[in-house]
Parts: sequence; C-alpha cells; structure tokens
Amino acid sequence: MSLEKIIGWILITVGILIIIWALFTSFNIFTARTLPPQIFVPHSENKNEITQVLPPQDLEEQMKQIIREQIKSVVPTEELLRLLNLISWSLFAGILIFGGARISELGIKLIKK
Repeated sequence: MSLEKIIGWILITVGILIIIWALFTSFNIFTARTLPPQIFVPHSENKNEITQVLPPQDLEEQMKQIIREQIKSVVPTEELLRLLNLISWSLFAGILIFGGARISELGIKLIKK
C-alpha cells in the first residue's frame, strides 16, 4: 500500500470523525443535554440602581428608557440571546460538516490515484 493511500484513508477518517462530532454535539445541544457555546452573553446591568428624576431637557432620555423597558418585557433578552447562540452554533456546525466533507473528499482523491 502506497503512502498516498495511507494518507487518503487517514483524511477520510478525520473528515468523517469531524462530521460525526459536529452532528453528535448538535444533537446534544438541540435536545437540551448541553448548552450551546455562549457567543452572545447578556451584559450585566445594575438592577439596584436608583432612578433619579431628570430635568425636563432630559425628557427624551426618559422616554428612551421607558421604551427600552417595555421592549424588554415583550421580548426577554435571555430568550433572544439563546436563539442567537443556537443560530451561531448551527452555522459553526455547518462549517464543520462542510470542512469534514472536503477533507474526506481529498482522501478519496488520494486513494483513487
């Protein structure tokens, strides 16, 4: 057996292992056995801050703050961040699967030579 064929089989094995690992990890993440990598994390806000009365010229700032709080009550930040983390993991898993397929393809080409 030539060196090219041995390297080809190694590449096929590595490519398949990358694909299997990505699928297995994705299965565990989407069945809630493990958490996805935390790419997007909530910034810590001081929940105990005292609200002070702003002068009339800062009325616009008060309105912005009220609107922000209302949006947070409609769309919870934690759920949005969880969705973004799942989407980012899905993209990364897709890249891993594509890369594993390309590596295996190189191995197949080496074996056919």
